[in-house]
Amino acid sequence: MSKSDTILKLLQGCNSLQRLQKIHAHVITNGLQHHPAISTKLVHFCAVSVSGSLSYAQLLFHHIDNPQTQAWNSIIRGFANSPSPLQSILYYNDMFSSLVSRPDTFTFSFVLKACERVKAENKCREVHGTIIRCGYERDVVVCTNLVRSYVGNGFIGVAKKVFDDMSERDLVSWNSMISCYSQAGFHYEALKVYDEMKNENVGLDGFTLVGLLSSCAHVGALNVGVNLHRIACEEGFVKNVYVGNALIDMYAKCGCLDDAFCVFDSMQKQDVFTWNSMIVGYGVHGHGDGAISFFRQMLMAGVQPNSITFLGLLCGCSHQGLVEEGVEYFHMMNTEFNLKPGIKHYGCMVDLFGRAGKLEKALDMIGTSPSQDDPVLWRTLLGSCKIHKNVKIGEIAMRNLVQLGASNAGDYILLAAIYAGAKDTDGIAKMRKLIKSQGIKTTPGWSWIEVGDQIHKFVVDDKLHPDFIEIYHKLREVISKAALLGYVPEESLLSVAGLITEECLETSTSYHSEKLAIAFGLARTPKGTSIRIVKNLRVCKDCHSFTKYVSKAFNREIIVRDRVRFHHFKGGVCSCKDYW
Repeated sequence: MSKSDTILKLLQGCNSLQRLQKIHAHVITNGLQHHPAISTKLVHFCAVSVSGSLSYAQLLFHHIDNPQTQAWNSIIRGFANSPSPLQSILYYNDMFSSLVSRPDTFTFSFVLKACERVKAENKCREVHGTIIRCGYERDVVVCTNLVRSYVGNGFIGVAKKVFDDMSERDLVSWNSMISCYSQAGFHYEALKVYDEMKNENVGLDGFTLVGLLSSCAHVGALNVGVNLHRIACEEGFVKNVYVGNALIDMYAKCGCLDDAFCVFDSMQKQDVFTWNSMIVGYGVHGHGDGAISFFRQMLMAGVQPNSITFLGLLCGCSHQGLVEEGVEYFHMMNTEFNLKPGIKHYGCMVDLFGRAGKLEKALDMIGTSPSQDDPVLWRTLLGSCKIHKNVKIGEIAMRNLVQLGASNAGDYILLAAIYAGAKDTDGIAKMRKLIKSQGIKTTPGWSWIEVGDQIHKFVVDDKLHPDFIEIYHKLREVISKAALLGYVPEESLLSVAGLITEECLETSTSYHSEKLAIAFGLARTPKGTSIRIVKNLRVCKDCHSFTKYVSKAFNREIIVRDRVRFHHFKGGVCSCKDYW
C-alpha cells in the first residue's frame, strides 16, 4: 500500500481534530500536501465534521492549488451550516471566479441554504438563473432546496411555481413544500398540498405528518388531523415521539384535551416537548389547575422543565385567576430551575395581575421587567384597563406606547373603549380625532370552521361564500331561536360613541364572522355534533353572549379558539365563566 493510500485510510477513520492534525503533519513530512484526494479529504473533515474547525478548513483550502468541486462544496457547505452563512455565498462567488470547477447538485443545494439563512433574496434569484443555465432545473434535490430558499426569503408564490414545475417530485420535495408552508404560517395552503399528494398517490412519512399536524393545529382542522392520526397508527409512525408530540399539540389546539391526553398516555417515550404540549394545552383552555397537576407529574417523572413549561403554567394561572399560584411559579423559574424569565413570562404576569384587577401590581411588574420598552407589556396592561374601566392607568399605558413609537390602531380603540366605559366624552372625542386624522385601520377579523375535511373562512358581513344566501337565512333563524331564550344583542360602547370597535371593524349591527361560521356549522353538520371555530381576534362581548344562547337553543357544544384562549360553550354557559 502506497503512502497516499495509507493516509487516505487514516483519514477515513479520523474522529477528532487532534488526530487530524497529526495526520496532516504526517502528510507534510511525506510531501503529500498537494495530493488532490488527500487535501480534499482534509478540508472535508474540518469543514463538515462536528469535530472539525472551519478556520482550520480555510487554512487548508487556501493551500490547495486549483481546488476541485468537491473541495469547494465542503467549504461552502461548512459555512452554510455555520454561524457565518454569508461566507458560504462568498466562497460560491469565488468558485465561479476561479473558472476551474463547475458547480454541481451539492454546490447549489448548500449555497441556497446559505441564501435562506441570510435572507439574500437577490442572490437566491441569481442562483436560480445559474441553475437553469447549468441545466439543473430538473434536478429534484436542487429544486427542493430552491423551494426552501424562496420560502425562507418570503417568496411563497415563486416557491410554489418552482415546485409545480418540477418534472419529478419525491417525498422529500412534498415534505419540503408542506413544511415551508406550515413554518411560514400558510397552513391552509399546506393542507391543499396534502390534497395534491393524495391525488398523485404519494405516500407519507413522519416528517409529512408533523408538518401537516402542525397546520391542522393552527386552523383547527380536527377531521383532517383525526384521519392523519389513523394513518400514523396504521403505518407505525405513532411510535415516533415527534409525531406523538404533534398529535398532542393538534388535539389540544383543536379543543380536544381528552384526546390529547389519550395520545400522551399511550406514548412509550415522553420528552420535555411532550409534557409542554399538555401543560400549554391545559393553559390555553383556561385549566390552570390541570396545567399545575401535569407540571407536578412532570417533575415526578424526572423531566426538567424549560421556559415553555412555565409559559403554559402562567397562561393557565392567568386565565383561571390563580394569582398566588402564578406568582409562585414565576419566582420558581429562577430560584429552583435557574431559568431567567423572558418577555413573554413578564407579559403573562402583567396579564395575570391585570385580569384579576390588580392593575397597580401589573404596572409594578412592568417596572421590574428588563424589557420596559417592549410594547407588548404596555398593550397587555391597556387591555386589562379596558376590562376594569381604569382610565388613569390606561392613559399611562397609552403614553408609554406613544413614547416608544409603537402605538397602533388597536391601542387607540382600547383607550377609546376605556373612555366610553367611564363616559368621558372629551376622551372619546380625542380618540375619534386621532383615529380619523391618522387614517388608522384595524386588523380585519376572520373565523375558520371545518366541515368535513374542508376549511371555510368567513369575514364580517361576508358575501363571498358560494352558499351565503343559505348561511344568512340560517343565521336569521339562529338569532330568532337565541332571542326566544333571552339573547339581546349588546351594542358596543364604541358604537354608541360613533367609533369602530376593537373587533375588526365589526359593529353590533354587523353579522360577525363567527356568527356566520356558527350558522354554517349548524346548517352543515349533524345534530348533536360539536362545532369548532378558530378566530384571529378576541371574541367580542356580543358574540360571546350570542354563542352561549345558541349552544343551549340547539343543544350543541361550540368550541371557539380566539386570539387569547379557548371558550367551550355548552348548555348556555362558557368554560371561561366570563373571566376572559
